Amino acid sequence: MAGNNFVIEVEKGKDASDGQPSIGPVYRSSFAANGFPAPIPGMESCWDIFRMSVEKYPDNRMLGRRQIVDGKAGKYVWQTYREVYDIVIKVGNSIRSCDVVEGGKCGIYGANCPEWIISMEACNAHGLYCVPLYDTLGAGAVEFIICHAEISIAFVEEKKINELFKTFPASTEHLKTIVSFGKVTPEQKADADKHGLKIYPWEEFLQLGENKNYDLPVKKKTDICTIMYTSGTTGDPKGVLISNDSIVTLIAGVKRLLGSVNEQLTMKDVYISYLPLAHIFDRVIEELFISHGASIGFWRGDVKLLVEDIGELKPSIFCAVPRVLDRIYSELSQSLWVYELLHCKYYNMKKGRKHGEASPICDKIVFSKVKQGLGGNVRLILSGAAPLSTHVEEFLRVVACCHVLQGYGLTESCAGSFVSLPNELSMLGTVGPPVPNIDVRLESVPEMNYDALASTPRGEICIKGNTLFSGYYKREDLTREVLIDGWFHTGDIGEWQPNGSMKIIDRKKNIFKLSQGEYVAIWIYGNSFESFLVAVVNPNKEALESWGADNNVSGDFESLCQNPKAKEFILGELAKTGKEKKLKGFEFIKAVHLDPMPFDMERDLLTPTYKKKRPQLLKYYQSVIDEMYKSASKPNA
Repeated sequence: MAGNNFVIEVEKGKDASDGQPSIGPVYRSSFAANGFPAPIPGMESCWDIFRMSVEKYPDNRMLGRRQIVDGKAGKYVWQTYREVYDIVIKVGNSIRSCDVVEGGKCGIYGANCPEWIISMEACNAHGLYCVPLYDTLGAGAVEFIICHAEISIAFVEEKKINELFKTFPASTEHLKTIVSFGKVTPEQKADADKHGLKIYPWEEFLQLGENKNYDLPVKKKTDICTIMYTSGTTGDPKGVLISNDSIVTLIAGVKRLLGSVNEQLTMKDVYISYLPLAHIFDRVIEELFISHGASIGFWRGDVKLLVEDIGELKPSIFCAVPRVLDRIYSELSQSLWVYELLHCKYYNMKKGRKHGEASPICDKIVFSKVKQGLGGNVRLILSGAAPLSTHVEEFLRVVACCHVLQGYGLTESCAGSFVSLPNELSMLGTVGPPVPNIDVRLESVPEMNYDALASTPRGEICIKGNTLFSGYYKREDLTREVLIDGWFHTGDIGEWQPNGSMKIIDRKKNIFKLSQGEYVAIWIYGNSFESFLVAVVNPNKEALESWGADNNVSGDFESLCQNPKAKEFILGELAKTGKEKKLKGFEFIKAVHLDPMPFDMERDLLTPTYKKKRPQLLKYYQSVIDEMYKSASKPNA
């Protein structure tokens, strides 16, 4: 990758040796050519991020929510940094009055709202571990997290209280205090009393700490500020330990990055908070905004009302997951004449013009309406958490009249590890170069034919730097598997692009051994007691129906999926691909089940970032798998 503008090589690659795979060169952002950015002076912890902004911007608007009058949402009503600080101190004193001491675990359960941030800041102030609770990890996850993290106090959105009660009695071994962000019903109070718990409505809880003043402990960079539980693809949720240093380091790196491309955040920036604060992506973005004295406005918690909230708030930065951007794309891409103008502007952008200069007339007449749909002030759209389709990214980069950047990171790397850069169309379909506070290398995965030293380097993405997590809570065994000599092994397969940006191309699959003793590099389904592979396939509806029409096989999509001829066709296609890739006999799939319903989160078959959950897939399709092995093992099968 010599000669590109976006990364520099800081260490040579290494050939395979001692049974270890080869390793590619170590690269870092060219924005860190003279070293990683130094931490901001005085900013040692997440508490310092907030405290310093209160001192610097006491009267700035910090947290806002829509005022509801007679059931109708009005304008945003704001609390200043100083006003939020005063409530945070009260909440902190109230927490401490419940016998929660430094190092205690505090759960937060509910949709984003000012009280969520206030509770989080109270944890930061008193050196408590903030532990988000969320139910998208599947049934029983909230109970598991409370018990595993030994949470003694939990802040809860009013409508989630009864969900929390479902964790009784298992959770009550540790949980002693519940605080509602709103009210508490007499029935809920009675239920809590029955289990020996105290439960408080928000306003009543604030009064607990009145006339009490607890000293704030000294916080160190190495102190853990939050435990974020991730779904993972196997077993129970894993508690990712995030230190103060991880978040403070990330903020310094993002500040350097944005400054290097002339997109600095300022105290005038406005952010719409709707992505879950229980995930690292939104948590670090909000910490970043707080560090600049900027404003955070909260949605009302209803996706159908999100566009209206955006229109009222008029944010300058909009973070999204691909599903949200796919929806925007679907609504905008129906018009043919939009496409004609799009191609004109895109052509000029490819020639090197910045998006604001590529077609000012098109922007003014047509594309400005897209910008108005996002409130009119958006200058940056950042997509993360899952891959964004290239055609959607390309479309939005042209029509949104703002920069559209795709990022990549994991909870374990504190979210922001790579991000594409403004006005760089060559980065379409990639996640851009590394953020300027980490080193990155690829490690070869020979069993999947990925070579980190090839002319096109491919391999498992490994990250090193202070943004990395401190380990998995109570799971040193899992920590040792992924954190080796300071390098975090992400499990994602990347491909370096000539310009120094990274493209995610695959997921490192579970490697397992078939009965012949051979390793297989793909994951379909196999086990050590069988000599071949089987697969569950979600066929493309249009492609299968087209095949049916061409081959005189009648029936709708669901009946085609049941048709033996369709299964033979799919198997034939897989076999053809296998021969092209020179797979060995035992690597070929011998039986398939065609499922018309795509793998989804509703059936707990995918993680929130669309990775397949292998144990859940096996459990769900067990009877189908048994039948495939039975049928395929028969003579002449």
